[in-house]
Amino acid sequence: MNIQGFTKTTLLDYPGKVAAVIFLGGCNFRCPFCHNSSLVLPPKQKPSDSLEDILLFLKKRRKILDGVCISGGEPTLDPDLPSLCEQLKSLGYLVKLDTNGTNPGLLRELAGEHLIDYVAMDIKSCPMHYPKLAGISKPDMDSIQQSVQWLLANVLPYEFRTTVVRELHAEEDFIEISRWLAGASQYYLQAYRDSPQVMRRGYTACTKEEMEHYLELVRSFIPTAQLRGID
Repeated sequence: MNIQGFTKTTLLDYPGKVAAVIFLGGCNFRCPFCHNSSLVLPPKQKPSDSLEDILLFLKKRRKILDGVCISGGEPTLDPDLPSLCEQLKSLGYLVKLDTNGTNPGLLRELAGEHLIDYVAMDIKSCPMHYPKLAGISKPDMDSIQQSVQWLLANVLPYEFRTTVVRELHAEEDFIEISRWLAGASQYYLQAYRDSPQVMRRGYTACTKEEMEHYLELVRSFIPTAQLRGID
């Protein structure tokens, strides 16, 4: 299993829960604004946390933690993901999965076997602009559309989320996204975060006023939409 990081405690990554986060390396996107390229590109050094150590820690923390988030990179690329979910569920944890939605079959499989409890799916932009935001010429929009429709059916708790980048997003993106995700139970616009490990430098976060304007546009179709990471 390609574990590239572990956060022992977070109050932010699993809504309403105290959780840990396991980061799996590797990704089929090359989003230029990604703030953690070390989880996308091949690692330069072996991570310090082994699966055995992580599971031992989680076993000891069962009375403190509610759940575990599996993030990336793109976790659904790892063939050992179902096994990891099984081990976390056997310890009694809720499991949240972060994904870009390119593997709808695996999402359905994990949900059908009750191995995940919550899905957070990244929405890069409106479908027309996905290549620019995903950093690849032909993102698998059919699979992404399948994942969106599956989540909209409310099979299990979920959220959609878009990281807003001033240089890469405009009003029409959010109008189209809100129509695409109309009726979603939860959608977040989250602020871009700069980082020394960003895939491509030069991007900036929107102001609070700009974010609130985009949120107003989105709420025409998704009344429950919220902002995240705004100071």
